[in-house]
Amino acid sequence: MPADETDEELLAAYRAGRTAAGEALFARHFRSVYRFFANKAGDDAEDLVQQTFERCLVASAGFEGRSSFRTFLFGVARNVLREHVRRKARHRARWDDREPPSVYDVGLSPARFVVEKREQRVLLEALRRLPLEHQIVLELYFWEHLSGRELAEVLGEPEGTVRGRLRRARARLERELAEVARSEGLLASTRTDLDAWAASLRERVGLANGAGDPDT
Repeated sequence: MPADETDEELLAAYRAGRTAAGEALFARHFRSVYRFFANKAGDDAEDLVQQTFERCLVASAGFEGRSSFRTFLFGVARNVLREHVRRKARHRARWDDREPPSVYDVGLSPARFVVEKREQRVLLEALRRLPLEHQIVLELYFWEHLSGRELAEVLGEPEGTVRGRLRRARARLERELAEVARSEGLLASTRTDLDAWAASLRERVGLANGAGDPDT
């Protein structure tokens, strides 16, 4: 498939019966969707990526182009993740739709990827201790650079509501960082340039089992 075809053009081609277009969409977005699951679903991440693309292509008939294909895809990924965590939570923690448990609460481990700095490890652990919806919104903000409008499309909520959620998530992350960091020095160095530490994790988290080349 031509590399300059848009997501929407590839999706239209897939609907018209060109299976290669679906494969091209998968290849184009695999790394970012894998990254979505990597710090939440551990060894199940790649299977959940597959489920996400399969469900997305099946549901594509309902995609009307009012949002981007990318936010549509992350919306499907969010639903797949919530179902996965709900299953895992059944015997480990009470699921509350107002504030689903964290992946840490239900015993999910991160996927295997290499991080080099203590600040990166602290940040990853603190993110995993957040309520699931807070972790989702922050990781999409930090790693996928979604705007408030795009986050609203993923979550299916008004943009103002999502911006409020983002502020609350960052405040909660500050508290979790204080719990996870083992020293005032480490806490201070992580907090001082939080966005930069988050950005430095983007490529690492997107590398399945530490293999492959980082995307841009």
